[in-house]
Amino acid sequence: VQLVESGGGLVQPGGSLRLSCAASGFSFSSYFMSWYRQAPGKERDLVAYISSDGALRKYVDSVKGRSTIYRDNAKNTVYLQMNSLKPEDTAVYYCNARIAGTNYWGQGTQVTVSL
Repeated sequence: VQLVESGGGLVQPGGSLRLSCAASGFSFSSYFMSWYRQAPGKERDLVAYISSDGALRKYVDSVKGRSTIYRDNAKNTVYLQMNSLKPEDTAVYYCNARIAGTNYWGQGTQVTVSL
């Protein structure tokens, strides 16, 4: 299983970013996928998840209405579109797949929201 995130960067408050996670080594279209984030000194927290077919999407309250999780099963990729970014969104963002009771993580991509 390999998960590779990309798309992070430095953005001003109010800006947007689209994070991508390219997956390989498992049957991507069969599994829920999630995005987590970890701010400095804090625990890794769930941001959003999406069902295998994309029909079900859930968000943590702090990003609801500002973010969209979606997936392209033909490309084995899950995305997180984040808009109206705030400084408190600053964190390392991780892609997650839970397969047979085991959590798999990517290396993370840094998102920094600052002037």
